[in-house]
Amino acid sequence: MINRRTFVAAATAALAAPSLARAQGFQLEPIYQPQTVKVKSSLAPQQIIVLPRAHFLYFVDAPGQARRYGVGVGRAGLEFQGEAVIEVKKEWPTWRPTDEMIEREPEAYEKFRGTDYVQPGGPNNPLGARALYLFQNGRDTFYRIHGTNQPSSIGRSVSNGCIRMINDHVIDLYNRVPTGTKVTVI
Repeated sequence: MINRRTFVAAATAALAAPSLARAQGFQLEPIYQPQTVKVKSSLAPQQIIVLPRAHFLYFVDAPGQARRYGVGVGRAGLEFQGEAVIEVKKEWPTWRPTDEMIEREPEAYEKFRGTDYVQPGGPNNPLGARALYLFQNGRDTFYRIHGTNQPSSIGRSVSNGCIRMINDHVIDLYNRVPTGTKVTVI
């Protein structure tokens, strides 16, 4: 059931995301818009499958049917592969780059170097409106399925490994999947 807080946050993101995209001159290619598609009937419902090379995430919601979303994924050498489980879900999550990210791109993450600073949730946060935290064997992988404040990254391999979605799209997915959902990245 949707509560008032979730409704207000979703409405705010829905209003902010399109205006941000227009301000940047960005328009999402129609193929990356969410749509219902046919999938192999052998795929069990209530699981997520990500095809990074195609830049698609599928939430199998019924036998032979899935909701498909366009995504941005990790650039070469940084991508996640394998199976995981969503063990944590957060609305407007906080964010801090990993130590490896700070070391790889010190100029981009200078304000985090040598500090305990954590960026608060909100429209300027790289994790966007929602985050689904991927775990393996009960341990955080530090990979996420999350929104983005860079909508032009959808359909590209540019992230530090996480799976990015348009904020409206990740809100939709967030509302459809419970914790414990299996995620397979091929």
